[in-house]
Amino acid sequence: MKLPEHVETLIVGAGFAGMGLAARMLRDNRAADVVLIERGADIGGTWRDNTYPGCACDVPTALYSYSFAPSADWSHTFARQPEIYDYLKKVAADTGIVDRVVLNCELEAAVWDEDAALWRVRTSRGALTAKTLVAATGALSTPKIPDFPGLDQFSGTTFHSATWNHEHDLRGERVAVIGTGASAVQFVPEIADPAAHVTVFQRTPAWVIPRMDRTLPAAQKAVYSRIPATQKVVRGAVYGFRELLGAAMSHATWVLPAFEAAARLHLRRQVKDPELRRKLTPDFTIGCKRMLLSNDWLRTLDRADVSLVDSGLVSVTEGGVVDGHGVEHKVDTIIFATGFTPTEPPVAHLITGKRGETLAAHWNGSPNAYKGTAVSGFPNLFLMYGPNTNLGHSSIVYMLESQAEYVNDALNTMKRERLDALDVNESVQVHYNKGIQHELQHTVWNKGGCSSWYIDPEGRNSVQWPTFTFKFRSLLEHFDRENYSARKIESVQA
Repeated sequence: MKLPEHVETLIVGAGFAGMGLAARMLRDNRAADVVLIERGADIGGTWRDNTYPGCACDVPTALYSYSFAPSADWSHTFARQPEIYDYLKKVAADTGIVDRVVLNCELEAAVWDEDAALWRVRTSRGALTAKTLVAATGALSTPKIPDFPGLDQFSGTTFHSATWNHEHDLRGERVAVIGTGASAVQFVPEIADPAAHVTVFQRTPAWVIPRMDRTLPAAQKAVYSRIPATQKVVRGAVYGFRELLGAAMSHATWVLPAFEAAARLHLRRQVKDPELRRKLTPDFTIGCKRMLLSNDWLRTLDRADVSLVDSGLVSVTEGGVVDGHGVEHKVDTIIFATGFTPTEPPVAHLITGKRGETLAAHWNGSPNAYKGTAVSGFPNLFLMYGPNTNLGHSSIVYMLESQAEYVNDALNTMKRERLDALDVNESVQVHYNKGIQHELQHTVWNKGGCSSWYIDPEGRNSVQWPTFTFKFRSLLEHFDRENYSARKIESVQA
């Protein structure tokens, strides 16, 4: 598709978030004036980019999929990256989204024009204007590589797990893996066999529980295909169980020791070395950091050709890496599994509001938004997967569909009432976020005793949603026009 000169709604990002909103708009109006710009060469977002060995979803796919696009073709309870990517491409084709995406088109700047009441947008493929701008770039889209001293002097190969170098052969190599989060637990067991030795550098251990995964039999898929209601029942059951898990993390933290006992048993069964078990045992409440699901991560760390260094990494030399005790480890390849920048999304540096400041400057390291979706001073801007919408227990797709409903209703309201600009009232946003932070005080994410990426530099939890997801859906079921300042078309034309 060619980039237009003007569009009513411009969505930045064509992953689960952007596609979910576009699909919702097109269900209301197949002729909706909406365009998605995507910096990559295809749709799919994180499921296009993350192709490391073993990459899979850690939420059951019965729930980690669009409610409006069920699939009877999933191969496992927890789908692998290639089939999630294929699923998104199919949804894009079936809904008509594929015809509204401009690929290889990266946002470079978006500035609100107060007089014209529109966004002036510059991209890598040209400029355009948009009445409404939607940032749907996701919280986990830009890899973070720490600036270790000496990294530029390393003579071997380096890459981030989110940009896996498939051209590089790890056979017979000494590999350093930096980080022990959700990506590392999936790819380390996959590379342990071909590599000569893998050294894993850990700052803090994480609680690991078994991944209750299984291959879905053909008979079950056939039932799903012939009787779609059965798949809805399964989705509902998975959702209900996940909400109970969320209740334990947010409202009934006293039950978490039971989950911790299960994790300790899993560790004891898979790791025979008592000293290694000690290194792998967290000192914080389970759930404070993201719980990791794996059946082979702990067992892999117990192998003779895999080492765990629990003092972290402090510097890099020409031929290796240096741990926190000053010991150099000779390696050929460094793989960073160091996560992303969720509390400092790069897109925030590119969006300038009506007061002449970027969203990043406005947030000053501590993002907040009204309902995770709108920010005062940034008219006609909506965020997908915005501040305090992340989950520690369930599917973000459920949250994204809730936001899509809200934004779509807002757009319909603007059209119905002939509005050129909507800006959430600052006092409403402040009051809302005070409530969010108050609810978070009693959750495991705030009081669990860990240091996590949920907490921003200001000490606020600007990432997590504090309670049941159905409350979020209820909150965003309808657009609340009364909490926004509005400008009518006539006032702009005058």
